[in-house]
Amino acid sequence: MKKSVRIDVEYLTRVEGHGNIVIDVRDGVLQECRLEIIESPRFFEGMLRGRSIFEAQHITSRICGICACAHSLASIQAAEDAIGFTPSEQTVKLRKLLLDLEILDSHILHIYFLAAPDLLGVKSFVPLVDTHNTVVRRALRLKKTCNDICDILVGRHVHPISSVVGGFTKLPRPQDLEAMQKLLESMIPDLEATVELVKGLRFPEFERDTEYVALVSDDAEYPLLMGDIGSTDGVRLPKREYQKITNEFVVPHSTAKHTRLSRDSYMVGALARLNLNYPKLHPKAQEVGDFFGMNRKVTNPYLNTVAQLVECFHCLYHAKDVVEEFLHSGINYEEEIVVGLNETKRIPVRAGSGVGAVEAPRGTLYHHYEVDDHGRIVNANCVIPTGQNLRNIEYDMRKLVPEILDQSDEEIQLALEMLVRAYDPCISCSTHFLNVSFVGR
Repeated sequence: MKKSVRIDVEYLTRVEGHGNIVIDVRDGVLQECRLEIIESPRFFEGMLRGRSIFEAQHITSRICGICACAHSLASIQAAEDAIGFTPSEQTVKLRKLLLDLEILDSHILHIYFLAAPDLLGVKSFVPLVDTHNTVVRRALRLKKTCNDICDILVGRHVHPISSVVGGFTKLPRPQDLEAMQKLLESMIPDLEATVELVKGLRFPEFERDTEYVALVSDDAEYPLLMGDIGSTDGVRLPKREYQKITNEFVVPHSTAKHTRLSRDSYMVGALARLNLNYPKLHPKAQEVGDFFGMNRKVTNPYLNTVAQLVECFHCLYHAKDVVEEFLHSGINYEEEIVVGLNETKRIPVRAGSGVGAVEAPRGTLYHHYEVDDHGRIVNANCVIPTGQNLRNIEYDMRKLVPEILDQSDEEIQLALEMLVRAYDPCISCSTHFLNVSFVGR
């Protein structure tokens, strides 16, 4: 007799936000397969209308407590693009440093606190305090160090203060650079120990080829802050044409919109970035990637966690390089933006439309602003990485379930939960909603 399975996971754990998994298999045939996003819509685009581009980054950083810096950087980039402002080379390098720190911090959170419990056979991170105390202390130490460096650079990690349109209101002094350098150096042994931990973990075996999307560029540097939008299916478009990439549409079981490009779905995030830009990784990151066999096109979504570990090495060593360069060449403090002055005198505004596209930890993040001639936002659109991944997760589930029907219901449920968690979803960030027009009002 062919197997029938009904799985209803309400409020999936160890993800940010609320999502349900619904699977219905009858006599061996998959009838239903949904990742339901039930989070209430959040209206950040509406909050931005009428606000100055010079305060937008402080508003949008509140979209996420994990990717606050990425949202801030995407917001700044969109605002500068709209008014035609080109940041200095020094500002760009410091923004790249900030994004390195955010990706490093977020990846560590996912590897240790969200993914590791599944792979170590426990329900949460808490039991590991007793069984893997050294691992727990290492994870907390790495997280704290990332936060400490962000505090030095932009005042705090969650909702950064000094990174603004035009540059930075406070630039790091020589003693700040020296402190950041020491903190980055201190992370190396713990990150190398993380390789040993991950090496001993067994990831589920599953393959599904899909389209992978990320920033790409002709530069030698691994593109995280700037570039075009590219895919493994050969698509390449400038960031201003992001809507031709995302093609968002509404589905009835989700308060977050779905996306698709050349196929029925696509994936963004660390695994997508490696599949598109592996040769541009820092040599230290490539050593780790080669060890784990990530130096090829990888189509197992569970290995997104390994891809994140590879990116941790890239971000750590790239950040070290940036800090050491500033220690050697110095910083031009004349670029520091003085708070309290009329920003429009220092940075002239004009009406325009601008797009910011950066690689947040979970994938390509877009902010699009239309600005009036007073620098006020008329319309805004934010497309979040997790929203772009939701449809791909469902297609992964559709392929996975028939392949594991010989397992127990509990094992099937765990495999599905692990699959969703492998994408490191930030569900509440992705919940945006369509515009509603009331006829006759």
